[in-house]
Amino acid sequence: MRGLLSLKRHVSISAIQASCNPQRLYNSRFCLKNVSTVTYALSLAESLRSNILRTEIHSCKIKHGFSNDIYSQNNTVKMYMKCGMFSDARQLFDEMPERNLVSWTLIISGANKIGEYAMAMGLFIEMMRTEYFMPNDFALSSIMKSGISMGAVEFCLCIHCISVKIGLENNVFVGSSILHMYSKYGAIEAAERLFESLNDSDLGSWNTMVGGYAQCGHSFEAINLVSSMHSKGVPMDEFTFIHALNACSTTSNLDFGSQIHGQIVRKGFEAMVTLMNSLIDMYYKTNAKDHAWKLFETMENKDIATWNTILALSSIEQVGPLFTDLMIMGLQPNRITFSILFRMCGDAHVVNLGLQFFGLAFRIGLHNDPNVSNCLIGMFCRCGAKETARLIFNSLPSKDLQNWNEMIHGYNLSCDLEAIKLFMNLWGSSSTIEPNEYTFSCALEACFKTENIQTGRQVHGIIIKSGFASNGHVSSSLVHGYAKSGFLTDSYAFFDDKMDIVTWGGLISALVDQGYTKEAIEVFNRLKDDSKKPDEFIFVSVLNACATIASLNLTKSVHSQVFRIGLDKDEYVASALIDSYGKSGDITSATIGFHESWRFADVALFNTMIMANANHGLVTEAIEVYERMKSMNLKPSQSTFVSVLSACSHVGLVDVGRMLFRSIVMDYKMDPSPDNYGCFVDLLSRNGYLEEAKRVIEGMPYQSWPGIWRSFVNGCRIHGEKELGKMGVKKLLELFPEENAEGYVMLSNIYCEEGKWEDSWKVRKEMIDKDIRKDVGSSWVSV
Repeated sequence: MRGLLSLKRHVSISAIQASCNPQRLYNSRFCLKNVSTVTYALSLAESLRSNILRTEIHSCKIKHGFSNDIYSQNNTVKMYMKCGMFSDARQLFDEMPERNLVSWTLIISGANKIGEYAMAMGLFIEMMRTEYFMPNDFALSSIMKSGISMGAVEFCLCIHCISVKIGLENNVFVGSSILHMYSKYGAIEAAERLFESLNDSDLGSWNTMVGGYAQCGHSFEAINLVSSMHSKGVPMDEFTFIHALNACSTTSNLDFGSQIHGQIVRKGFEAMVTLMNSLIDMYYKTNAKDHAWKLFETMENKDIATWNTILALSSIEQVGPLFTDLMIMGLQPNRITFSILFRMCGDAHVVNLGLQFFGLAFRIGLHNDPNVSNCLIGMFCRCGAKETARLIFNSLPSKDLQNWNEMIHGYNLSCDLEAIKLFMNLWGSSSTIEPNEYTFSCALEACFKTENIQTGRQVHGIIIKSGFASNGHVSSSLVHGYAKSGFLTDSYAFFDDKMDIVTWGGLISALVDQGYTKEAIEVFNRLKDDSKKPDEFIFVSVLNACATIASLNLTKSVHSQVFRIGLDKDEYVASALIDSYGKSGDITSATIGFHESWRFADVALFNTMIMANANHGLVTEAIEVYERMKSMNLKPSQSTFVSVLSACSHVGLVDVGRMLFRSIVMDYKMDPSPDNYGCFVDLLSRNGYLEEAKRVIEGMPYQSWPGIWRSFVNGCRIHGEKELGKMGVKKLLELFPEENAEGYVMLSNIYCEEGKWEDSWKVRKEMIDKDIRKDVGSSWVSV
């Protein structure tokens, strides 16, 4: 014993000296006479990470005859991997005359650590085929990680079967890995059964299950499981809280999120930056923005992820000052930072600010990062700077499929022909990049938008050749495109009852958009007859069809199906239901639907209810809905003001209308849209403020359009302002000759109301001489 301690001391001193002066290593004499001393020396080489010491010990081991000892060989493999020399470890492993389970487990885990997942899987299969070793819990959990990382679902299922066969399924390490696999691929029911079967679930298993629920969209179950952990006294760590906060964000459960915050403070986890970032994100997504900002301002330690989180939650007006503070703190923005900034500038159409960020990204050297370049191309395309986007695209040293997709999609926003050309360049190039379903969908959209059916059929042929014809999104684009272009026969011929629900939805949506309401409802009934479950998008399309034909009975029928499936709480479906009931004359049911769903705090939902009340003359109720929306700190959209101004127009609330119109700019810093101007002019004209209406039209930053002059002329006719009316008609005929039929009719009516029958007849005769015909009136109301 005394000799061994003396040897350890001698080896340690020699190794330290060698690390300082490699020449001394060769003058030292290690007493590597047995396996214990070899093991200790190898362990010392691991801790010092000295390449010279590692080589010397390996040489001494061979010299003293330990090269074939499996125990020392395993430790040498382990040493090489600890020192970051996996290739040397693999070479030594391949040269080993004899291997045991530890040897295989070491090399498999080493391949995992450096990301060589395919190699790890190959080694595991080789071990099972040639050595017939029974893998242990460490080997199984390690190889499961490889399978998950490679997306090899069938391989992972085989590993699960092996663990069941050898009785390790209920092992906490193996069980946790299998739980993670099932959660990763959405098999949450299988994960639940496995979790319940685990005898001694450790914290890792609980966290995996909570994270699996949150990842698979079962946020309520995740929250319930965290509550169960608390009631059973299971200790929770930062990963538990992060998963729970993600679930709270998804369900907008601010109360439970606040309780989690209290637990974080109680356990002293406030210094964990990652956890604080999740808290900020939760508060913002649950509409508690003040709490999110307060937490951000009180955080002592902020990393770049913290700043990225708060930047993503900010408005475009706040981005500049925040980014300045970030730079003052000495932090360097990363690729995520620039991706967020370019996306925000693109959404807000603020190209000048985006150019400044681009200059900084260029200086740092991140402009060619795939994610950053994609967002940069997207920003310029959304801001209308297609040429700049194309320059960025052309300057990329190497283009991946995401770059091509982003550029094709950017052209799709306005330059559809360029999108088609770019797709053809991709397809005809010698590049190894192959289009995916998103590429084909964008190309089809461009073809059908430009009514370039021949090219669309060529793209269709390429899709079939590439094997994407059965893809749900691509087939949906084909069906939708043919139907939208009026080729219903082609659309039906390509459509197959066996296609997925996305394709069904594409066909129904296209039929509704093209006015084929009866056909859309027939396809919907066919979908039900085939025992397929409609999704929220299909219900929205069908309800839009019901609203178009004002069919109350059909709306009620669809509503019952929505309720039965459980989609009545979806904000889009709820909004479509309110609109359909309102346009079908049942404002009571629309109001009931709104009161059951307004807690979703969706602006579109409020807009729909305001318009429904306005169309029914319930102006007081429409204003109340608008005030409720403001009390919930929801920012009105331009569509909101269209609805509420229309409501004011119905009952002559001119002063309220003026205040609302001014608030668009004064309170919400938005530019009034053409629709806002149209509603305001209609409000003024209906109520006799014709000179003011004329000034509004002439002072608009937009070119006038026929509808706004018709509103003005109609107001002149109602209030007997004949001269202004004639001026409005002349403007209408002068600026929009294609609207001459309606303009002549309005002028003739003005003369009639003045009693000037000869002038009225002259106008009518001029219409006859110029072969100008008024469209025949029709009614779609069924009696």
